[in-house]
Amino acid sequence: MIRLFRKAPDSGRPRRLTASVLRHNPADPASVPHWQDFVVEEAEGMTLFIALNEIRATQDPSLQFDFVCRAGICGSCAMLIDGRPGLACRTLTRDLGERFTLAPLPFFELIGDLSVNTGKWLRGTAERLRTWVHAAGRPDLDALEERMAPELAEAIYELDRCIECGCCVAGCGTAQMRPDFVGAIGLNKIARFRLDPRDTRSDEDFYELIGDDDGVFGCMSLLGCHDVCPKQLPLQTQIAFLRRRMAALGF
Repeated sequence: MIRLFRKAPDSGRPRRLTASVLRHNPADPASVPHWQDFVVEEAEGMTLFIALNEIRATQDPSLQFDFVCRAGICGSCAMLIDGRPGLACRTLTRDLGERFTLAPLPFFELIGDLSVNTGKWLRGTAERLRTWVHAAGRPDLDALEERMAPELAEAIYELDRCIECGCCVAGCGTAQMRPDFVGAIGLNKIARFRLDPRDTRSDEDFYELIGDDDGVFGCMSLLGCHDVCPKQLPLQTQIAFLRRRMAALGF
């Protein structure tokens, strides 16, 4: 197999990368959190996803991390990369130093090593905020889909690009202090269904869901969610708009 390496300007040899991984298996009573170093040889175009798979295949098959799509769509491989939430499949090793740290996303339940249970929290948030279209009456499955202005469809699609990776919640200061905070994910979902003309709920209905400190008024406007979103969603704009609307209703 021929491999192409990124040549360092001084030696002409590929870099030797040291990934320091925070490891812990909560299912094992004897396990304690600790850092473990793994050394890999950098290849041209290598991502953290590739590096982690090489580590698991050649050095330690017990290393736990999640992945599905490898294309920044599923959100499964989110983790702390040098202390910043990001996707392993979208992070090139050439953008990192020769030594870097990898840790699981905070806030979510730890499964093991770099794997966290985002699905459990996301399902609970979806049920709590009722994030589905609330239409009047039973839908007619044989009817044509209702027409929608292209501009409105684009606006809804923009918010629907959320891949629910959990990076925004992991980077949120409020979420670290308020475990019941719905986070930017939840607020983005509310903004999306508020735009949808098929949803019959009013702003008063949405106020009952997010009009408190666990909702839009709990946000401290640090905008960590906006900074770390891998899909570059307009979270700052949506949160500010919802806060104005909910504040008007509160008064």
